[in-house]
Amino acid sequence: MTHANSLVVWLVMPTHTGNEALAFILRWIHLLAGITWVGLLYFFNLVNVPFMKQVDAAAKPKVFQYMTLPTLNLFRWSALLTVFMGFWYWSQIYVAADAKRDGTNPGATIGLFLLIWIASWAILYLVMLKMAPSGYLLGAITTVVVILAGWLFLNFTPVGRDDNHVLSIGIGGGLGIIMLFNVWGVIWPNNKKIIRGTLAGTPPANAAVLARRAFLASRTNFFLSVPMIFFMAASSHYTLFGQ
Repeated sequence: MTHANSLVVWLVMPTHTGNEALAFILRWIHLLAGITWVGLLYFFNLVNVPFMKQVDAAAKPKVFQYMTLPTLNLFRWSALLTVFMGFWYWSQIYVAADAKRDGTNPGATIGLFLLIWIASWAILYLVMLKMAPSGYLLGAITTVVVILAGWLFLNFTPVGRDDNHVLSIGIGGGLGIIMLFNVWGVIWPNNKKIIRGTLAGTPPANAAVLARRAFLASRTNFFLSVPMIFFMAASSHYTLFGQ
């Protein structure tokens, strides 16, 4: 390549503002962490659950130590990274930009988002903790709760009510919040108690209850992942709300 050609290539290379570079970095980390998280979620539900039913009791400690525990660690940290980067991207690139355009404060929309979806998870957590529901009952309650949460966000968010990015991610990301709290509040601590107790030779007396709650939370995440991915993709590829 001649010097002139090199100069032409350099001149036509795209340039990015600091905010655009930040958006690029956040989006890619979010996508890579999300692929890891959801991939492991599907592994646990579609592969690991039926596999563990066939494993002999004598082999379970090694499976727990060398496969389940390391995979759970990767699972929980990728979940946290996915939600953290996605929340940063959404609040900075879309909500803050809309608030600046309108001369308003982005904090109201961000606060409402967190309030609605954390409260939704708390309701579902109490259902799992107190009611010991069947999978069908929990599924029905989850459906009602997330539909109500989505409706509240769409109708009462003060910033970005005409922005499909803010609204679609406000629902898809909200489902991600519920899923993250299920990972860190139910799936990880319950499995950790079972695994560490088994490895120490003293499984917890309520191991069956812990395992059941972890299973219900994991299965809830498995089903929520479908609408979560849909709404996240719709933010850029399918205008559902606003413009």
